[in-house]
Amino acid sequence: MSPSPISPPGPVWPGSWSRRRFLARGIAWVGALSLGGVLPRQAAAGGPADIAIAEGTPEAAVRAAVGALGGIQAFVRRGQKVVIKPNMSFAPDVERASNTHPEVVRTLVALCREAGAGRVRVLDHPLRQAELCIEGVKQACSPFDKDMVHGLDKPGFFKPVSIAQGLQMRETDVMQDVLEADVLIATPVAKSHGSTGVSLSLKGMMGLIWDRGIMHYKYDLNEAIVDLATVLKPQLTVIDVTRALTTNGPGGPGKVVRLDAVIAAADPVAADAQAVAMVPWYGQRLAPRQVPHIRRAHERGLGRMDIENLRVRRVTA
Repeated sequence: MSPSPISPPGPVWPGSWSRRRFLARGIAWVGALSLGGVLPRQAAAGGPADIAIAEGTPEAAVRAAVGALGGIQAFVRRGQKVVIKPNMSFAPDVERASNTHPEVVRTLVALCREAGAGRVRVLDHPLRQAELCIEGVKQACSPFDKDMVHGLDKPGFFKPVSIAQGLQMRETDVMQDVLEADVLIATPVAKSHGSTGVSLSLKGMMGLIWDRGIMHYKYDLNEAIVDLATVLKPQLTVIDVTRALTTNGPGGPGKVVRLDAVIAAADPVAADAQAVAMVPWYGQRLAPRQVPHIRRAHERGLGRMDIENLRVRRVTA
C-alpha cells in the first residue's frame, strides 16, 4: 500500500502512518540488504580530487574540503546568484542531527561572499513551522544578511518545470529563486530515512519543490528522486557528517554517530555514495549500490557511485 502524501508543514509521518510503522519500514529496508563496502582510491598529494573528506571543526572542515576541490572559486564566480540548500525541516537541535549544522551553512555563505557572489540565499521547504525550523541557520548567517535564510512554504514561491528526462515524474514546481540561480550548493546532513534508507543530497532536492508528497504516493519514490535529479543539479555538494542520524530519520530522535567531518564533491552522486560508505547505517555497513536511488542515478549517468575508482583526498583541518 502506497503511503499518502506529506503535506508540509504537517506531521513528519506520511499520511496515516504511525511512527511505529515508519520505523518498522526503515528496519525492514535495511534488513533486506546484504552487507557490502568499498575502499576509495586515495588522490595523489597535490593532484585533483573527485571527493574530499575533511575532519575538524565544522568551519575548518568545510574550508579544507572545498579547498581540496580547488577552492570555492572553482564553483562560484564574482556577481553570481547562489542558492545554498541545507536540511532545515525540523526544530533546530544540533545534537539531534536532523538539520544541517548551522556552522557548516555559515561557512559556505562566508566562502561564497569571499568569492564575490552577488547574492546568496539559503533556502528549504520545511516540514514543520518554517520560522522555527530555520532559526538556528538564520541566526548563524545573520551577520552576513538578516534576510538571507528562508523557509519557503507558500505556493507562490514556486514555478512549474518540465522534467524531460523523467521516467515517472514529468513535471513539478521548483522554487523560483533556484531557477534564477547561477549556482546551487547542496549541503545536507547525513541521516537515515524510513522510505529510502538514507537522506543525503539527492533526496534533499525534494526540499526545493512544492509538492513532495506526490513523490511518495504517485510514483516510485526512488525513481522520482532520480527524475528530479535530472533538473536539479547542484554544482557543489557538501555533506555534513559532523554527526550522522543513523536510525529513526529523518526527524529523530535516533542514534547519532559523531564523525566530525564533511564530504565535498562536484558530483552529488559521488558525495552521497561516499557518505553511505563511511557511516554505520542502522548498525551496519552498506555499499552505495544498496541504496536504490543512488544506484539508479549512477545507472542513468547522473554521477558516479563507484567511489573505489574515484580520487579521494582526506585532510585534517
